[in-house]
Amino acid sequence: MDANPILAETIRGNWVENRHRGAYVVMDADGAIIASAGDIERPVFPRSAIKSMQALPIFARHAEGKFHHSEEELALACASHHGEDAHVTTANGLLMRIGLSAADLECGAHAPTNAAARDALRASGAEPSPLHNNCSGKHSGMLSVALAMGVPTVGYVGREHEVQKAVRAAVEAVIGESLTEDRCGTDGCSIPTFAAPLRAFAYGFARMSTGKGISDELGYAAKRLFDAATSHPHLVAGTGHADTLLMAAFKGRLMQKVGAEGVQCGAIRDKGWGYALKCDDGNIAASQAMLAGVLLELTDPDDEQRKLLKSLAHQTIKSVRGAEVGELRAAQA
Repeated sequence: MDANPILAETIRGNWVENRHRGAYVVMDADGAIIASAGDIERPVFPRSAIKSMQALPIFARHAEGKFHHSEEELALACASHHGEDAHVTTANGLLMRIGLSAADLECGAHAPTNAAARDALRASGAEPSPLHNNCSGKHSGMLSVALAMGVPTVGYVGREHEVQKAVRAAVEAVIGESLTEDRCGTDGCSIPTFAAPLRAFAYGFARMSTGKGISDELGYAAKRLFDAATSHPHLVAGTGHADTLLMAAFKGRLMQKVGAEGVQCGAIRDKGWGYALKCDDGNIAASQAMLAGVLLELTDPDDEQRKLLKSLAHQTIKSVRGAEVGELRAAQA
């Protein structure tokens, strides 16, 4: 198997410290490749980059019709949030409205990712709860699906639970691939994650962006989720995060979501293109630089958007004292 190309480099002083290999693909909804590099057929775990796909059963199993999820709640279902007040309040609001609580979440508890939120929680003397988990929005949405389906909420994270079967079916429907047991693991928030070719996830995002090649019901659901996420980018990540900054800057044109271990997926909505990218060594910052390099080439950015993309494609490395000591840069930017 040939090695993937070097798509980003870390420079310290005047020397290359790390070379980051990876692969990416940009596709349209007909399956045509717009741009690519590396092995796009290699199966990868998409992790949190496909939360919008995993949220499709909110519509497919009629939870949205029963519980009337707000735009904010739909955005949070697509999120890896930072545990800031808006995130916790939104997740808790949905749970309370459907008659559940944080105790019903099976994602586990961790401290807020956002430093200010973490400090505030510590200062209050309270312990982190599952609401602070970056996946609490997704899990709250899954609990609403369980209630709408009339199945037990307990154990909803299990691979054989009806909710996870619905999630798996929705992902398969949009990516056009079977998710098989021989390429299956457990994500950090305890739900199943299935590996599939990188190409398939780009194809899925293109089809979600356009509605082409999927059912009208899934197309409607995808548009609602993409509209919610891009209209409320703070809820999808948090203060200062690249996903939030990018979606805010592109004003609805870009659906963007990071996944653990250097995965980036999304859609250039005005072009009807989906993309998927994986940094081989799992470095998130390097994957952001790689992505920025691709988006600079393909999104026709305005001045504000170009400035943001260049800041991600050329990330300054500083010492503890604040001195500039190096750069993480995309190979093609």
